[in-house]
Amino acid sequence: MRYEGAIFRPPSEAESLILQLTIGCSHNRCKFCGSYKEKKFRVRSLEEIKEDLEEAKRFARFVKRVFLADGDALVVPQKMLLPVFEEINKTFPRLERIGIYGNVKSILKKSVDDLKRLKELGLGIVYLGVESGDQVTLDRMNKGTTVEKIEEASKRVKEAGIILSVTVLLGIGGEERSEIHAIETGKLLSKIEPEYIGALTLIVIPGTPLDQEIRAGKFKLPDPYKLLEELLLMIENIDVKRSFFASNHASNYLPVKGWLPEEKERMVRAIKHVLENKDPSYLRPEYLRAL
Repeated sequence: MRYEGAIFRPPSEAESLILQLTIGCSHNRCKFCGSYKEKKFRVRSLEEIKEDLEEAKRFARFVKRVFLADGDALVVPQKMLLPVFEEINKTFPRLERIGIYGNVKSILKKSVDDLKRLKELGLGIVYLGVESGDQVTLDRMNKGTTVEKIEEASKRVKEAGIILSVTVLLGIGGEERSEIHAIETGKLLSKIEPEYIGALTLIVIPGTPLDQEIRAGKFKLPDPYKLLEELLLMIENIDVKRSFFASNHASNYLPVKGWLPEEKERMVRAIKHVLENKDPSYLRPEYLRAL
């Protein structure tokens, strides 16, 4: 397998074969992200993909899951994406699921019928970086989308019968919009009702535009307890029929997880207990936090 640059994948794809369909991210302008800055975006050719699959077949013929990297492989036009999916299916007869990163723009370039066709060929889950339900925060972070478009993109994925897994970022509104960000994100999650919600905590990457804003005093990160207040507010404002919520990523100060709405009160009580006691031993130490 040939890989260019650092490869990123969701934690749930740890046992998947990573197939690098695109190099980098087609948007690549989010202020907080440093993942793909060293890469110039391009789509790899079908021939390159076939060669990688042929090599993978020799060493891992019983692959059950494939994850398509890089940042938003769903942006690949349908006429090229279909042959890639067909090749994956031919290569791995025991295939159970294909996963993919998608951004709002790439999802909206696909019709519901397009997504349904990809589902027929194995697309089982789309990972979407929502980050915030606050439009001001989205604009400040150069997400290049709107809350309304996030809703529409999420609706298409779900209508196609594909699992939707979203991430949101604690701290991304800064101190100034901490409360608004938490409440509006909870409301947005209530509208889109993803099957999985992952709450990560903002970690500032040196050299990113956000890092420069912090150094210039234009953005201030909330402290750990303020971030927990965000987490609490966010969960309190989520009203869904059934979603799995987790803040157990290595970036977070306090891991909580559970099904909503059944385990909502348990998670709320756990966060409130930490906020009331303010015992640092409850929090993940800084040296253990990571992306």
